[in-house]
Amino acid sequence: MRIALFITCVNDLMFPGTGRAVVRVLERLGHTVEFPAEQTCCGQMHANSGYRAEAMPLVRRFVDAFAGYDAVVGPSGSCVAMVRDSYPHLAEGDPGLAAAVSAVAPRTYELSELLVDVLGVTDVGARFPYRVTYHPTCHGLRMLRLGDRPLALLRAVGGIDLADLPGAAECCGFGGTFAVKNAGVSGAMLADKCAAIAATGAQYVAAVDNSCLAHIGGGLSRGAGGGARPIHYAEILASEGAQ
Repeated sequence: MRIALFITCVNDLMFPGTGRAVVRVLERLGHTVEFPAEQTCCGQMHANSGYRAEAMPLVRRFVDAFAGYDAVVGPSGSCVAMVRDSYPHLAEGDPGLAAAVSAVAPRTYELSELLVDVLGVTDVGARFPYRVTYHPTCHGLRMLRLGDRPLALLRAVGGIDLADLPGAAECCGFGGTFAVKNAGVSGAMLADKCAAIAATGAQYVAAVDNSCLAHIGGGLSRGAGGGARPIHYAEILASEGAQ
C-alpha cells in the first residue's frame, strides 16, 4: 500500500513532531510512508473565511500532489474534513477537478481511520505510563464522525491511565477565526474545557487536532487544567516509554 503523509500547514510549521510521530507509528507496523514535497495548505483557512476563489488553487495542488496514492493520512481532523467534506462542493461545476477530488478525497484519512478501519489495528505497540484525558475535537466528532476510534487506540497503549473527560463533546472555543472574532465567548468556552480537564486529574490532554490543542494549551499555560499538558494523540501512539 502506498501511503502519503498529509502533514498540514499548522503541523508542518508549528508541530512537526506530530508528523514524525505518524511516520513512526506506521513504520513500526511495517509500512513505508512517502512525503510529497509539493503539498501546501489545503485551503481550509481561505474557504472557511469566504475566500473560495483563493482556496481553489490549493484544492488543485492537493489533488495533484496526492494523486496515485492508496491512502493519504493526516494528523488533523479539521484538514481531513476539509478535503472530504468541502472539496466536493468547491469542485462543483468543474468536471475535471470534481473527478480528481472524487479519486483522492475518499482515500484521505485521519490517522485513527487509517489504523482502525483500513489497517485493522488498535494496538500499535505504544507505552505511555501517564494519566491522560481525551478531547474529541469538533471536526473529528461532528464531520468525520471518528467516534470511538481514537479512544480504542489509546486504550490499547501500555501503562496508560485513560480518564473520561466531563462534557467531552463540548467545543473548546477555538473554531479557527471564531476565537479571534468572538474572543469573549471563546474564552468562556475555553475556561469550561480547562475546568473539565482539571477535574480528571490528568497529566496530559490528548486530541486529534493540534489547532485545538494550541488553544487549550493557552488556557493550561495560564494555570488552568490542574497542570495538564496538551499532546497530540499520535505522539502517544508513537511513544515507547517515559517522556
